[in-house]
Amino acid sequence: MGLFALTGITFSSWLARIPTVRDALGLSTAELGGILLIGSVGALLTVTASGMVVQRFGSRRAIVASTAVLAVGYVLMGLGPTTGSVALLAVGIFLNGVAVALGNVPINVESARIERAMGRTVIPQFHAAFSIGAVTGSAIGAAASHLDVPVAAQFTVVAIVAVVWRLASLRGVILPYAPDEMPRARVAPAAPGSAPKGVRRIASALDSWREPRTLLIGVVVMAAALSEGSANDWLSLAVVDGFDRTEAVGGIVLGLFVASMTVVRLLGTRLLDRLGRVVVLRASGVVSIVGLLLFGLAPSFELAGIGVALWGFGAALAVPVGIAAASDDPLRAAGRVAVVSSFASVASIAAPPLLGIAAESIGARHALSLIAIAMVASVLLARQVAPQRTTPAPHPAHGALDEELEALVTTSRPTVAARAAATQ
Repeated sequence: MGLFALTGITFSSWLARIPTVRDALGLSTAELGGILLIGSVGALLTVTASGMVVQRFGSRRAIVASTAVLAVGYVLMGLGPTTGSVALLAVGIFLNGVAVALGNVPINVESARIERAMGRTVIPQFHAAFSIGAVTGSAIGAAASHLDVPVAAQFTVVAIVAVVWRLASLRGVILPYAPDEMPRARVAPAAPGSAPKGVRRIASALDSWREPRTLLIGVVVMAAALSEGSANDWLSLAVVDGFDRTEAVGGIVLGLFVASMTVVRLLGTRLLDRLGRVVVLRASGVVSIVGLLLFGLAPSFELAGIGVALWGFGAALAVPVGIAAASDDPLRAAGRVAVVSSFASVASIAAPPLLGIAAESIGARHALSLIAIAMVASVLLARQVAPQRTTPAPHPAHGALDEELEALVTTSRPTVAARAAATQ
């Protein structure tokens, strides 16, 4: 949960400073959308391989690698606006996208393993920790903006905290692999945090791309990522431009969105256990649509704030539900989580430029209301997240017994045949 919270902090503490970054570099709204697109490309290029990385090297090494990339990217994102270099900012955003994609798959896979071990719904609580971290990050960004803290100083401090926090958490964050996560009977034991030897086949991560259910769950997650990600990227700017408010107020409204998500994620585990994934996902989509339209069309700032809260309520559980559905089979969880995460990255790639173009003509606030179209698709595909039954993997002792029985049958066949001939 600490790593999820840290991911929220690193993700949103710089997003709250987007207006400052834009003004420091003299970027238009469309140009800013293009710069943000670079980070989404980095995430997409990485997430397609992250499932293979986790299966081949284990969650621990993937987290360490993503931490190193995150530190470099975050520092460059601060240096770009400070030095007036769009190129440095672009490289930093690209590396940040790589780090987010590489780090998200292992922590989501591990959260699903914890949920299976506990025997009840807990994945939304991990995402609630992310939301709490995002609220904290938004508050950090708003406070830094109010105090005129340079973005380079803010981002460097956050990068140092992230590296120390992540490395200090590695010892106890990865569960040992359980027998039902090993598809073969004879498997060499593996150290905690590393993939079992002889089990994880790289092709298995790619096999998930041929599964219709996984692809449709990916569409659901893509709609959810479009909803949540667009708020992270554009909400503060939409408040600044659409209601003529300060950057600090825009950061507070972004914090309201994330806080609404947090409340539902903390309470949503009971809803999921009682009502099931399908019902909760459909209700979430409807609430999101209402909130999006209210924010985009409200005549006053106060009504728009209510719309933001409803939007956050509806966006809270869609991604956790999608991750849980993709992780139903522990043997295929890493590959499937990578696939649905790829769909989320596609949404991140499409949203910045498309919303930027729309914002140029109708304004950022009205452009965000277009996301309601994607939420309709999520409601229509909700039945795809229904729990999937999996076949338990054989216990190692059972595999050894099967070998002995096969050997016994094989060696006894000539004797049986001889006795039959003598009888005749």
